[in-house]
Amino acid sequence: MDLALAGRRALVTGSHRGTGAVIARRLAEEGAAILVHGFELDAARAVAADIPDALAVAGDLLSDAGADGVWQAANADGPVDILINNYGTSDRGDFEHTAAEDWHAMYEHNVLSASRMIARALPTLRRADWGRIINLGTAGTQRPAGRNPHYYTAKGALVTLTEALARELAGTGVRVNLVSPGIIHTPEVEAWMRQTAGKEGWGDDWTAIERRAVAERFPNAAGRFARREEIADLVCFLASPRADYIHGQNIFVDGGDA
Repeated sequence: MDLALAGRRALVTGSHRGTGAVIARRLAEEGAAILVHGFELDAARAVAADIPDALAVAGDLLSDAGADGVWQAANADGPVDILINNYGTSDRGDFEHTAAEDWHAMYEHNVLSASRMIARALPTLRRADWGRIINLGTAGTQRPAGRNPHYYTAKGALVTLTEALARELAGTGVRVNLVSPGIIHTPEVEAWMRQTAGKEGWGDDWTAIERRAVAERFPNAAGRFARREEIADLVCFLASPRADYIHGQNIFVDGGDA
């Protein structure tokens, strides 16, 4: 299927690494011009170097000045049509010991970083009367774990943000949606699960470790972790004109209920 993304310009925040980098590459494969973002320019350039015609932009999304700089740089060679708010962070904590400043930090990283970029993108997208805003959340907003409450609470606010923005954009050609993955197979997650496997005596075969982790820690009907490419493929579809009737949705990519 041709997603008709040729000629579109996409900014993917936090695409200097991880799932964001995979999303950037997938969008490029579909013909979009890519702006790879990182907080440091060298990190963004390292990813952009492997994506044909991609450009690197850098800036701190935790400040208004940084967000201004990112948006201006991203639009220097033409208007951005697609904003992917991929950037976000998680941290360990619990209700008893997590300090108020840590709660504020999670909100800053996972909600205000996105809202800053949305505020800067909206005038451009409204003028064009076409655009896409896709936020990256987590399936944990529906089924939060009994840990890291400040992270899940912040991501829950991103759900509300997406729904409110979708209502504000009703009647325009701009579509906004939220993608909420379950656990994703990343190098960091594999390292964590291998460490767990060593403690629990699960062996060192990754296939067996993943199967055991799903059965005991992350139950889902698919019986495995998500792949980063699967998240990226959904983002590509939502970014395309093919998804014009999908608006204000929170789409879970979690393998289904076990």
